[in-house]
Amino acid sequence: MDQIRIDNLQIFAHHGVYQEENEKGQNFYVNAVLETDTMPAGILDDLALSTNYGEVCRFLDGFVREHTYKLIETVAEKAAEALLLTFPLVRRVTLEVRKPEAPIPLPFASVSVRITRGWHKVYLSCGSNMGDRRRHLEEAVQELRADDKCRVLQVSDWIETPPYGGVEQDDFLNGAIEADTLYTPQKLLLKLHEIEQAHGRERKVHWGPRTLDLDILLYEDYILYSKDLILPHIDMHNRRFVLEPLMQIAPYAEHPVLRKSVRQLFEEEQVREGCERPHVE
Repeated sequence: MDQIRIDNLQIFAHHGVYQEENEKGQNFYVNAVLETDTMPAGILDDLALSTNYGEVCRFLDGFVREHTYKLIETVAEKAAEALLLTFPLVRRVTLEVRKPEAPIPLPFASVSVRITRGWHKVYLSCGSNMGDRRRHLEEAVQELRADDKCRVLQVSDWIETPPYGGVEQDDFLNGAIEADTLYTPQKLLLKLHEIEQAHGRERKVHWGPRTLDLDILLYEDYILYSKDLILPHIDMHNRRFVLEPLMQIAPYAEHPVLRKSVRQLFEEEQVREGCERPHVE
């Protein structure tokens, strides 16, 4: 990815653990590396197609001056998030906050914190077989759209499928969502659980009926195994009701463990199942 760099932006601000630092203030220096696609602007020589580094400098200056935090770790974290939410063409940012006047009673040049934050591509599955199934699914999409840390990019058709797992229950409506998010995998999972609970989700019977079911299928190429979350989704390659809608919006997304595209996984599942395509509403 292309980069726009800002070096040693001097900002007088009031950050520090000690009260004197908050009252008197001191000079901070910010370095920023913005990862973005500069080709359209470069070809057409049009600033509107790029991220204006002058505006970024003014934004950082205003943000760092107008807020007061104890830690430069917090300055970096909050400023990086605000920058990503404000400048839509910036995919990722590396931000360094230097504090050359830190109250350290020893000779030193500077102390600093450097972080990298950015948008992450994710694919989610969603399903419902209780109540107004379509309403549950469509409202879940709207709740994700309303969250500024999520950008919904594509939503599949809602596909009616029989229940999975052997529990007798009504048929499901299932779909898939492509989104960009600033959330970590664990925080995204918590967000999805909040949306499920708002729709009355109860976890009583494994593979049982539910008003709303939201799962993370793929989080970029992350591979994660923890008590609460496994990435990629541990059983997505065996679930036709997951692969069918995902095929509509991301046929060439790759499973980072199996090293196969969604299209390949779907075709393999079709062979195993030997069944017809489900009804699309």
